[in-house]
Amino acid sequence: MPDPELADLDSVLAELTLEEKASLTLGSAFWHTAPVERVGIEAIMVSDGPHGLRAQLEEADHLGLSSSVPATCFPTASALGSSWNPNLFNEVGQALAREARACGVSVVLGPGINMKRSPLCGRNFEYVAEDPWLAGELATPMVQGLQSLGIGTSLKHYAANNQESDRLRVSAEVDERTLREIYLPAFERVVTQAQPWTVMCAYNKVNGTYASEHHWLLTEVLRDEWGFEGLVMSDWGAVHDRVAALAAGLDLEMPPNHAISRDAVVDAIREGRLDEAALDTAVRRVLRLVGQARPARAEGGEFDVEEHHRLAHRAALESAVLLKNEGSVLPLAPASGSTVAVIGEFARTPRFQGAGSSQVNPTRVDVLLDELTTRLGSDVTVRFAPGFALESVDTDSGLQEEAVAAARDADHVLVCLGLPGSAESEGFDRTSMDLPANQLALLDALAAVHDRLIVVLANGSAVTLSTWEHRAAAVLECWLSGQAAGGAAADLLLGRANPSGKLAESLPLRLADCAASLNFPGDSGVVRYGEGLFIGYRNYDKAELEVSHPFGFGLSYTTFALADLDVRVGGTVAGGDLAVSVAVSVTNTGSVAGAEVVQVYVRDVETTVARPVRELKAFTKVWLEPGETQRATVSLDERSFAFWSIVHHRWVVEAGEFELGVGTSSRDLPLAETVTLDAPSIAAPVGRDSTLHEWLADEQGRRLLLELDAPLLADDHLVSVIGTMPMTTLAAFGMGLDYPTLDRLTSQLSPN
Repeated sequence: MPDPELADLDSVLAELTLEEKASLTLGSAFWHTAPVERVGIEAIMVSDGPHGLRAQLEEADHLGLSSSVPATCFPTASALGSSWNPNLFNEVGQALAREARACGVSVVLGPGINMKRSPLCGRNFEYVAEDPWLAGELATPMVQGLQSLGIGTSLKHYAANNQESDRLRVSAEVDERTLREIYLPAFERVVTQAQPWTVMCAYNKVNGTYASEHHWLLTEVLRDEWGFEGLVMSDWGAVHDRVAALAAGLDLEMPPNHAISRDAVVDAIREGRLDEAALDTAVRRVLRLVGQARPARAEGGEFDVEEHHRLAHRAALESAVLLKNEGSVLPLAPASGSTVAVIGEFARTPRFQGAGSSQVNPTRVDVLLDELTTRLGSDVTVRFAPGFALESVDTDSGLQEEAVAAARDADHVLVCLGLPGSAESEGFDRTSMDLPANQLALLDALAAVHDRLIVVLANGSAVTLSTWEHRAAAVLECWLSGQAAGGAAADLLLGRANPSGKLAESLPLRLADCAASLNFPGDSGVVRYGEGLFIGYRNYDKAELEVSHPFGFGLSYTTFALADLDVRVGGTVAGGDLAVSVAVSVTNTGSVAGAEVVQVYVRDVETTVARPVRELKAFTKVWLEPGETQRATVSLDERSFAFWSIVHHRWVVEAGEFELGVGTSSRDLPLAETVTLDAPSIAAPVGRDSTLHEWLADEQGRRLLLELDAPLLADDHLVSVIGTMPMTTLAAFGMGLDYPTLDRLTSQLSPN
């Protein structure tokens, strides 16, 4: 039989009937592509798995755990993103690939890199960051890690899928510049750097057109501009018109709508409504995917369960962010005979992953209470009190009184708070950023009897801290950090490991400070991205709003110093080879080993368009022993200084000064240097409809107007009054300028 390898696709295609070709662009079942056995095309299996494989080897409930094979549950993307460690993403990607090979899975459905437009998005735990550069830089090595071992990825959800409310129908109304600068760059980065085997389209509409039918997104941008070579698949149930989707560039419908889709495609081709070449193109991509998957499927494999758990543990360590440590209350060093009170049901009943399609059946689960007790040993007394019920917001007075009694005379008090599984999930958005009321009431009661509370958080999305953080001496944000969360938290609390996580999303004082909250989640089938570019720290910086903790922030048990900034500019914008090198010395000035993340932000000092105050454009994580100094170097290219021009329909750099801020968060940038970049003019050519100001700003236009010596230039005040008027309007007013004169002046302008 023919073998559909890359070199033989056309010969295989020639043997297929029209019906067989149409069937290949649909899955055969919930998790499998379609086979055509008579020509040797087998089905391959896909599986959910952004932070752990959710492989269901039997067709079952699909959204549950009943038949999901045991797999390592790594930290969710919101946690792993806080590691700011590309190498760690690569390692986790390779581990996911080993587990996929062991289960016969060919494509892992992830990573998810949608932007955190609002803290309320119910699926934020599956997404990496609020910043496109950070998300792209971290997701790229995960894709590379998976695919290096012969397992494909499905980059998702493309595009503008940033809420769960009405997610299958809502139209995200967003202008092109905002798409280009915020919601597409992470996808672009991964596609151009890693070539994922597949990209998954989103459920929603983008500016009125379903993503599954969006030719501009799926073909013009993804393939023609970015050079994507792989297959585009639908999210599960995202196809509404299979013929329109196929014409737009959607190659594979999942799961298959067997009752409608195949016949719709066949009929459209026979009736001349769809070019068969579009179907052939999609089939080639499906065959190519099957061919790519064959080596790993043939070799199979196994994985070391304990080794992967150790990786999950290490990942959880790097994902935790130390938000507060007043008086260096952490790390704990309980003396022999002392008492540690552990309060909060999460210590006994851990929440370590999100709900919905990403839910993993873990190989094991570390429980914080058990892990702490073991590490502290018999010389330290550990008291536990649940304090609250998980799936309730009502205070249980008995549980609260028991917790207060346990904490009252304890030497150390750990309070484990967070969001229950019912508070955040795929399928619905949150309605508040607050922790449950019973947990906050418990914290108040504990603060009344103990002044050094240590709060340990378990949550997938940002929560409000401003209303209660003052009651805690320390706050350790652990996110949903996977099956090893309990052991990792114990090691961090006891100083066996040093926190090195940095926030991949800002923590605002209140939800109302989030610009998107004015338009989230929309209504009447539409959500307007009215805040434009200004999500996350871009909004808080532009509006000069205080935050609980800024993007990029995270404390350590040691201290660091940055010095000796050196910025060197090479190449030019005009030459297309601009390269800016940024180097800084990083010193561990404390007494324990630790890691610091050096962050570089770019500010356009004087710009003619609205731009964020600063934008992350480079970072690197540096591990240092006490007293050690390392030289950290990162590079910036032309895109680091560019914006998307709606006039020129391309990325442009505006000549002038740019400030490079270097530090350890978006609001802690102690080192800065300004560079001046020369660049070709990006001014739009002037014409009859250009304003007087625009003519005066143009070298040719100004010369021609001055030669005219018209009354409209009589004095500066008059120019300031009429300067925003189009020249056609001024010609109607007279003042030394009429239509024939305007036409003559315009004809004398040479193209820019």
